[in-house]
This record gives sequence, structure tokens and C-alpha cells, in this order.
Amino acid sequence: MSSTRVMVSCPRRIAVVPRYARSVLVRSVLVLLLLTACSGGGGRAADGAAGVGDPYFPKAGNGGYDVTHYDLTLAYDPGGRPALTGSAAITARATQDLDSFHLDLKGLSVEKVTVEGARAGWSRKGQELEVSPARALDRGETFRVTVAYSGTPRPVTDPDGSQEGWLRTADGALALGEPVGSMAWFPGNHHPSDKASYDLAVTVPKGLTAVSNGEPAGERTVGGRSTYTWHTAEPMASYLATLAIGRFTVTRSTTKDGLPVYVAVDPTQAAASREVLARLPEIMDWAQYNFGPYPFTSTGAIVDRPEDSGYALETQNRPVFPGAPDTATLVHEIAHQWFGDSVTPRTWRDMWLNEAFATYAEWLWEEDEGGATAEETFTDLYEHGEDDYPDLWDVPPGDPPTAEDISSDPVYQRGAMVVHRIRQTVGDDTFYDIVQGWTAAHRHDTADADDFMAYVERQAPDEDFDGIWDDWLYGEGKPELP
Repeated sequence: MSSTRVMVSCPRRIAVVPRYARSVLVRSVLVLLLLTACSGGGGRAADGAAGVGDPYFPKAGNGGYDVTHYDLTLAYDPGGRPALTGSAAITARATQDLDSFHLDLKGLSVEKVTVEGARAGWSRKGQELEVSPARALDRGETFRVTVAYSGTPRPVTDPDGSQEGWLRTADGALALGEPVGSMAWFPGNHHPSDKASYDLAVTVPKGLTAVSNGEPAGERTVGGRSTYTWHTAEPMASYLATLAIGRFTVTRSTTKDGLPVYVAVDPTQAAASREVLARLPEIMDWAQYNFGPYPFTSTGAIVDRPEDSGYALETQNRPVFPGAPDTATLVHEIAHQWFGDSVTPRTWRDMWLNEAFATYAEWLWEEDEGGATAEETFTDLYEHGEDDYPDLWDVPPGDPPTAEDISSDPVYQRGAMVVHRIRQTVGDDTFYDIVQGWTAAHRHDTADADDFMAYVERQAPDEDFDGIWDDWLYGEGKPELP
């Protein structure tokens, strides 16, 4: 995200709390929640947990199952009542014996729920849709739940005051999900620890275009209505799912390596975007050289009007921009395809793993373009950073104190300084080995700060990183330079 902003695999992911500066109480609560969700098999069926105990969004996601695929069929009419009708078919695997389980869905009316083709009981409480199958589900069983729903989706206001979820635009709508907004337009396990593949078919009034993640899988117009189908084969966290509906100018091309490029631009932004978007293939080549093989099967961008969202977001395959992006912002969001989209944070405390690397990518791009070196950017930020970022030293990037702080300047800027301190410590050759090895080791997976620190230490066993972790990543205040 541009700074302008279920169940985990139980045996190896119980310790979701980074090892530094954690209160005993918070650690105990999180471990207890995850242990409870992991229990099952050989015992009596139980209810799946309503939330995975994320440190900032404890009700996000759900315990007791792991989603493997979403199949969404939607119809949207900006002037309709209801504006949105949908059917979500969710394929999942039970990670415990289940009498009932939860889905995240905010607002919208539920008409019918089935599990394995049989009608299921259900109830609503806040963002929780509790589903009671006609028969208990066994641990390890793959099951399919379908939810028919409708209504007028609404925006979700983040703790930092920005809006996500379902945003009405001048000519349609824009769905953005970081951190929890996807529950505003489809039911699911809405936590980054549970990634899945997607199929999406959306029907809109003729003349409007619907753009989503992955690759286009079909388009047809019948009786004044157009249906667009999209397929995302690679695992995707739900906060990275997007749907842009409007009057777009669409261009399709390929990179020199044959990677499909799909770009959708609001006509009012076409002229201003042309020069920067023309550099997308060049930026892709540069990013692969620095970060390793591209993890997805297409790339591109969605450019809507500036007033539609107010911030850019790294939606998978094709990031979304509020108006014509500048080159640095395009570099930032493309870098996120590796850092955040492929290697996804296991909890929202690990947001710095996304933003530190995407911000550092901007530093590297400027360095390679003949501007300030990353060392010069680091030094200037250290000496004068408070001029542009008054809170730069107020929040440790690895442990933001509140949900509002996960998108704060320290997570981006001081996080990038952590990355540069690693580079200073190990030198360029080992640094790029670490970066490319990290994206390969956790490709299409989730990771947390402990994973990253352990990986860095394994790749450079003769170096001492304690000062970087203790002072720069988790420390309070401005660290001293060695």
C-alpha cells in the first residue's frame, strides 16, 4: 500500500508473536486462541473460533478450517435495489472436527446457506456469519459452503480514518480490502494467514467494464448486461482481492518475456498516466533482476479517479492507483507483488515486511536511475527525517502500538532503514542473495518477523544482527548509528 496506507498451519505457526518486546499477557492470549483452534480430531466436534486472534483485528479470520478456493458470482447495478446480488461458493478443509464455523461478512443480507449441498443453519452477529451444517464436519474433510446474499455494500473505515471495502465511484464501484474491507462484498475467511485461489464472474450494465485480479477468462454481453470472468490461480489473501467497475480504457500487451499485461485506466486519467505506465515492462524487468522471478502469471494496473480511493494499493497482479501514478509509486506497488502479495504477512503486526521492502525498492530504483544512492537516502532520513515525518522515531516498525499505526510512516520509512542496515552489515552480494532467497523460500506463503530474522541470520551466520533487531526494528526512539 502506498503510504499516502482459518486457520494457520498449527504445528509451525503457533508462535505468531515476534520474540522481542512482547507482553506476557498478549503472548498468552494469542497462543491460547490458536491452540484452541488447532484442537480437534479424536474428540467431540466443536465450534470454530470467531477470529484467529490477530493482535490488531482479533475478529478477522476464523478458526477451524482453511479455505482453498473462492468461486464468486456477482451482479452489480449502481442504481439497483439491491445494488449487489451474490453467490459465494467456498471450498475449504476442516482443521478440526466442526459442529459450526464462522465466515466474515459485514452488512448485506443473507438469503440461504448450504454446506455440501444441504441447507445449513446460520445466524448473524456483527461481522460474524455463524454456519451450522446439517451434520458435523470431520477434521481433514474438504467441504463446500455456499452463501446467497444481496444488498448495498458499504465502505469500511480503517482505524487510521481511511476508507476501504466497497467504494462508490463516479461511474461504478471500487473494492479494496486492506486490512479487512473484503468482508464488505463477499463472505470469507478474511485474514492474511489464509490464502486461496479465486474465480470471479460479475455482471454489470452494458457499457461498464469489470476488472479484477488474475487473468480474464471470458466476456459476454446479453440483453443489455455484460458479464466479465476472472481467474486467479495463485494463492491470494483476501485483502488483495479487488473489483473495479466503471468505464475503463483497457489495453492488453505482453512483456518481452511473454508475460500478459492488462491495464485499465479511467478515460479522464489516460493522458496523465500514459508516460508512467509505458515504463511498466521496464520496471518489471528491473524488479525481477533485484527480487527474483515474478511470482504471478500476469501484471498490469488499474487507474481510477483521484477521488475514488485517495491511496494506491498493491492488489494482486494489478495494483490500483487513485489517478495517474508517479514512477516511484508504481515501483512501490509493483515491488509489493513480491513483498506482501507472494510473501504475505502472517498477522497484521508483520505489515512492516510489506512496506519496508516496497519503500526500499523506491530507494533502489532512484539509486539505479542515477539519483541519490540508498546510502544517501538513509543518511538524509536519519539526520533530517523528522522534517518530513515528525513521528519517524515514535513507533517501532516491528511492533506498532495500535491498529492505526500499522500504516504509519515509521512502518514504511524506518522499516526501509532496517532493510538498509542489513545491507550495510552484510554487503551487496549477500544482501541480494538474502532478498532473492527470502522471496523464493516463502513464495505464495505467509511469514512473520521471526521467520525473517532467522532467515537473515542463517544467511550471514558470522554477523551480529542483535542491534538491528533490538534498536531499529523493535526499539523505542532514535537509535544510535554504530
